[in-house]
Amino acid sequence: MHTVTIDIINENALNLLKDLELLKLIHLRKNKSKEKVKTNWLNFKGTMSKQPLNDINQQLDELRNEWE
Repeated sequence: MHTVTIDIINENALNLLKDLELLKLIHLRKNKSKEKVKTNWLNFKGTMSKQPLNDINQQLDELRNEWE
């Protein structure tokens, strides 16, 4: 037995794979570890204050220079 991971880009391909499973040629299984977790971005609203872009760039440069 071989295990192959594929990305489905068309629902028709998934239907074909299901047909192959019905013929007992392949076995489909769902990989639960790659399910997307929805993030509620409203929880983060207001956590950062608005700053001018120049200030943000300056802070990023300072952080980067600390690692050098």
